Amino acid sequence: MNLKDLGNWGEWQAERHLKRNGAKVLARNYRALGAEIDRIVQMEGRIVFVEVKTRSGSRYGTPAEAVTRTKQQHILRAARFFLKETGRSDARIRFDVVEVSKEGVRHIPGAFVVQESGRY
Repeated sequence: MNLKDLGNWGEWQAERHLKRNGAKVLARNYRALGAEIDRIVQMEGRIVFVEVKTRSGSRYGTPAEAVTRTKQQHILRAARFFLKETGRSDARIRFDVVEVSKEGVRHIPGAFVVQESGRY
C-alpha cells in the first residue's frame, strides 16, 4: 500500500470510529487558505476539527507527534475560515487528533489548544 492509499484508509477508519462515537460528519478533506482539515464533525455540542494521522509503524514516533505547531496553525487558519463561511463563528470548537495504526484507532480529544483570545 502506498502512502496515499494508507492515508485514505486511515481517514476512513477514523471516520468510522468518530461516527460510532456519535459524530456527524460536516466536511471531509476541507481545504481553505492553503490548508486542509481531514474531517470536520459535530459531536458533544461542538464543532470538532480532526487531523487524522496514519502510520504503518512506530519508527518515526507516534502519529500525533507529527501534528507540529506549524500544522496546528494551518488547521486553525482553515477552521476560522470554515466557521466564518458557514455562519458558525460563535460555535464551541475543539481540535482533535485521531491516530490510526496497526494497533488500532486512538482518538485524542482536545489534542491541541490554540492560545489566543476568543473561543479558540
